[in-house]
Amino acid sequence: MNIVTAVMASMALAAPAAVLTGDKAEVIPAHEVQAQLAQLAPQAKATGSSGSTLTSHGNLALKLSVRTTSGGAEIHARYDDLMIVQQGSATLITGGKVENAQTGRDGETKGSSVQGGKLQTIKVGDVVVVPAGVPHQLLIAPGTLYSALVAKIKE
Repeated sequence: MNIVTAVMASMALAAPAAVLTGDKAEVIPAHEVQAQLAQLAPQAKATGSSGSTLTSHGNLALKLSVRTTSGGAEIHARYDDLMIVQQGSATLITGGKVENAQTGRDGETKGSSVQGGKLQTIKVGDVVVVPAGVPHQLLIAPGTLYSALVAKIKE
């Protein structure tokens, strides 16, 4: 099963309310996904993170994320995140409270950290679903190159 098939199958199971719009199917070959991840790695090593959008249709944006440093805390107001870990591992914190929370005009909340949440180790092949409204943060251990295929699904 290629990566795009895995994402679509996971979406069908994890997010039955997601509705794709458009009139054609799209296949992104696994070798293209891997090539883009390889191109993003040097920037992530230099700046801590990098990313790109593979495709976007209606309420779905399919993205690549590469990190070498921990991210800040987030709460998405209108987007569910579906992540499939491609490389490395991370500690995912979900729930709890966002410290130093700032909510932007778009309704997205960002902060310095999540306190009091549930900690889980995620690794290659793991599928993660974070519904809109759930505080979350990824912690990346020093020296780790972490990458994931991320589906942003607008509610």
